Amino acid sequence: ERWGLDLMTFDKVGAWAITEPDSGSDALGGMTTTARRDGDEYIINGSKTWITNGPFADTIVLYAKLDDGSGEDMRNRKVLTFVLDKGMPGLEQSKPMRKMGQKASPTGTLFMTDVRVGKDRLLGETEDPKGGGRSSAKDNFVSERAGVASMSLGVIEECLKLSIDYAKNRKLWNKPISDFQLIQLKLANMEVARVNVQNMVFQFIERSVNNAPTSMAEASAMKLYSAQAACQVADEAIQLFGGNGYVSEYRVEQLSRDARVLRIYAGTDEIQVGAIAKDLLR
Repeated sequence: ERWGLDLMTFDKVGAWAITEPDSGSDALGGMTTTARRDGDEYIINGSKTWITNGPFADTIVLYAKLDDGSGEDMRNRKVLTFVLDKGMPGLEQSKPMRKMGQKASPTGTLFMTDVRVGKDRLLGETEDPKGGGRSSAKDNFVSERAGVASMSLGVIEECLKLSIDYAKNRKLWNKPISDFQLIQLKLANMEVARVNVQNMVFQFIERSVNNAPTSMAEASAMKLYSAQAACQVADEAIQLFGGNGYVSEYRVEQLSRDARVLRIYAGTDEIQVGAIAKDLLR
């Protein structure tokens, strides 16, 4: 009631802040943002980066390591989750980054300097909530990686649609290039990628509806395959368009730039490989 309703109605903009400048895809292990107890409050210090909606977010769900003065290794400290509001003393939101693609999605950095919050801003209102901290982050990673597969499907579908239309209308030697087998091969490979990624996405949806959880390794496999497929399809679309694919007047140029980050955010390809292999070998 306090934060969720305004986010669901889009009256306010939300952000999820976990990645840090020095942690990369090792978001939990490399986290150095801290929350130190001070009476009935916490004092938060640190920074987060690559935060979607970060520059304009009204409500921010932020992850931090508990600093209880015990000297415990930073990687093993308890992870707490807080809700911050725009304009809080000590909270600074950067300007949007100038990115290669996905320019309609603002991304920025957050800086926390002695941000003071009460226990009412601690999700679960306890340091040991059910499904909190590390557990909630990992659950979100599964949803996030499956979400990247859905985004990849959108890129693939649009590239295929544009490529089919272009192949039918672009003529060489008085006939459409769709008559050429090499062009047909490109279109067929795009369709194979579309079917494969669509099946992954639909299976995830079906399992979610039936309360059959998707594992981290399965979500990583979805993300790894679909993101690479989207980039390959977008690149093939540019190749099919030839010189026209390299100019902004044709949308495949934008789709290629937008697709590239799919292999980076929500965990790089290399991180996904590690997650998959770890699950297979344990």
